[in-house]
Amino acid sequence: MRILIAALCTVISVYGTAFAADKCSVPTSDWQPREALKTKLEGEGWKVRSIKAEDGCYEAYAFDAGGRKVEAYFNPRTFERIDARSGE
Repeated sequence: MRILIAALCTVISVYGTAFAADKCSVPTSDWQPREALKTKLEGEGWKVRSIKAEDGCYEAYAFDAGGRKVEAYFNPRTFERIDARSGE
């Protein structure tokens, strides 16, 4: 049973990474600065802890306007939200 759960977790993490990479195939020359994404999110009421480049996307660790902890992926050219996970 442990092996099945471990395999399922691996598949889910690989799929999530592949999903973000498929959506964020933007040449780095077309990326907007991280600071611009931070400013945008803070303008929407987010409290941004960090933003990093991950699999061709920007990955933001933050608390959204509702105070929920969020790990969200954004297209680095358009800042379109690609995928997000929230935690407690």
